[in-house]
Amino acid sequence: MSTEAISVRGLRKSFGPKRVLDDLDLTVAEGTVFALLGPNGAGKTTTVDILSTLTPPDAGEVRVAGHDLAGDPRGVRSAIAVTGQFSAVDGLLTGAENLRLMADLHHLDRREGRRRAAELLERFDLVDAAGQVPATYSGGMRRRLDLAMGLMGDPRVVFLDEPTTGLDPRSRRAMWDVVRGLLADGVTILLTTQYLEEADQLADRIGVLDSGRLVAEGTADELKRMVPGGHVRLQFAAATPLADAARVLDVPVADAAALVLDVPSDGSVAALRSLLARLDAARVDVAGLTVHTPDLDDVFLALTGRATPEEVPS
Repeated sequence: MSTEAISVRGLRKSFGPKRVLDDLDLTVAEGTVFALLGPNGAGKTTTVDILSTLTPPDAGEVRVAGHDLAGDPRGVRSAIAVTGQFSAVDGLLTGAENLRLMADLHHLDRREGRRRAAELLERFDLVDAAGQVPATYSGGMRRRLDLAMGLMGDPRVVFLDEPTTGLDPRSRRAMWDVVRGLLADGVTILLTTQYLEEADQLADRIGVLDSGRLVAEGTADELKRMVPGGHVRLQFAAATPLADAARVLDVPVADAAALVLDVPSDGSVAALRSLLARLDAARVDVAGLTVHTPDLDDVFLALTGRATPEEVPS
């Protein structure tokens, strides 16, 4: 059974009269990626700031990697790494020097610090740029160096606050590979993102945050099934089985010439099994089928009543 790497109960935070987090409950299982989606101002960055001890909460109970946030903030900090929306590397030091600086801050001895720095440079494909200052790096390289610096302390939980904002598609996918590598090592990741595709690609579970509350949570497929519009498209080899299927399933034929029939469905295994059983019982032959479910853009619009996060003006 998985254990909880992050547990949040009744988390509240206000800035002046504006309540940013409103009794937020959140659980992230150990060794998983949890993506937090939400429009600008939903409270994503505030959540990360609180969980990483950067901002005190007004109320609530939080445990990270087994440490109580209020009673043992030093224990929390010893178990985590944080990468924000903007790189925090020192522009006057080379890539290798930035990593060795982090080794010193973690009180690693010189030999271990250099070994760890070399390992991280190799892992993040920064060996050739190790002797250069970050001003010569691409945006994706700086973001990878920033994350490598955070991993110097071998954290159990990593917070990634919109880590691919501003990156080109190739750099974004390179960062996705980095995240998958961390997951393979057993690291727990809380990811905030404005890219729905990113959440779909990386996350074991996704939470939709709106006005400081978690309005939905589940796997990508579970969230998609919450939105109407899903269907199974059945393909037939001739007009007769098409007509028979329409009669058995009580579904109108929208385009007889195309020999296809769209049947409303949530796309679940149980629904597919029931659909095919009805057709088998009626001895209707199906040439092929495809499952069409709403995407995360549809989910976000349905749950929050507004456009996808990346379309919301800053």
